[in-house]
Amino acid sequence: MKFFETSKYHFFKKSTYISLRWIGIIGQLISINFVYFFLNFKFDFIISNLIIFLGILSNLFLIFIYKKTQLSDRSAFIFLVIDILQLGGLLYLTGGVTNPFVIFLLIPSIFSSSNLSFKTNFLLVLLTLIIVFILTFYSLDLPSPISDHFHVSLYYFYSIPISLIIALIFLNYLAMSFGAQSRLRREALAKMEEVMATEHELLSLGGQAAAAAHSLGTPLSTIKIIAHDLEKQFKNQKDVKKDIELLSSQVTRCNEILKRLTLNPVEEDNFIDKDLTMKDYLSEIASSFKEISEKSFVLNFDQDSNEKKITKSIEIVYGLRNFIGNANKFAKNTIYISLKSNSEITQIIIEDDGDGYPRDVLSKIGEPYLKSNDIKDKSKSGLGLGLFIGKTLLEKNFAKINCRNSKTRSGAEVIVKWNNKDLFNI
Repeated sequence: MKFFETSKYHFFKKSTYISLRWIGIIGQLISINFVYFFLNFKFDFIISNLIIFLGILSNLFLIFIYKKTQLSDRSAFIFLVIDILQLGGLLYLTGGVTNPFVIFLLIPSIFSSSNLSFKTNFLLVLLTLIIVFILTFYSLDLPSPISDHFHVSLYYFYSIPISLIIALIFLNYLAMSFGAQSRLRREALAKMEEVMATEHELLSLGGQAAAAAHSLGTPLSTIKIIAHDLEKQFKNQKDVKKDIELLSSQVTRCNEILKRLTLNPVEEDNFIDKDLTMKDYLSEIASSFKEISEKSFVLNFDQDSNEKKITKSIEIVYGLRNFIGNANKFAKNTIYISLKSNSEITQIIIEDDGDGYPRDVLSKIGEPYLKSNDIKDKSKSGLGLGLFIGKTLLEKNFAKINCRNSKTRSGAEVIVKWNNKDLFNI
């Protein structure tokens, strides 16, 4: 199972879970209909198929209504509870613990033990134990004619739920142990990669600062010499002399900043170091792209009526910057950024005038390393990683993300929306 974890939340990939559920649902349909039509077993065929149909509906809900690409701990718990109750219902109609397929009742809780939180796993194990208890004492008989000939000792009968309980506890403990070790290894690897990436970034910044200091040294020295000559020439004009002295002091300050950057590229970032309104955040992010891009950035704050400042968050800045950077990469000429806010919600709309998302990847937006099957879209093979990072960071900070092709322009559109009670409490 593909798994994603942060320090606060547990996630696993929705598409993988949907595929596993389809396999289970198809297996249930085949089993129920095979024993009814081909083996002529008698049981409540209609209700059994209705229970399976409920599983189909829940999977369709995951596909068409639940928009996130990862299932959170809470969402996974809800759907795993549905899986347990659905299978419990089928087993109730077909013999309870004497049904040989009762072993499948353990799968959802074992699955959760290696992927979800301890609390979620405990609740699922408890639910499974309750279902096993109910099926032991309350269930319909096995489908006839099997039920006519199936008679066992009570010792054997009660050994079935006992063995299920032992297997449930043992397998959950085993999966939790291996899962915890695996997560620790992944976290250690991620930390190592993070440190390595930081070191490379610092080296790169240091080299750029040194190059800037070297390149700017000559023109700044020239400006200072000219300022010194002008100071002598206009020494009797106090107003002019004051301006020239200010110019000279600013040149000196530029030299000091460049030297300091050369020695220590990790300088304080005043933008990240203070709380700003969302309007200021977007303005600063757009300005950073204007310096490196020839494309136009159109900012629309006409519907922004909330001036409350947001607690500084590198994750929000980085997430928004990834979406704006993606728009900048694929836009032809213009990127449009709109901010709408009131007392209840804050919404950011990022659009571009490019070709939009390829149709075959549109439904998978939010997954990393997407590649289009369309030859003309091969240049967009790197589309997914930036959106995956941006979507994950913002969703972690309570944002709702909707990626689609714009209805008013030719390109892509990203809608980032917060409830203000979540946004201002980050």
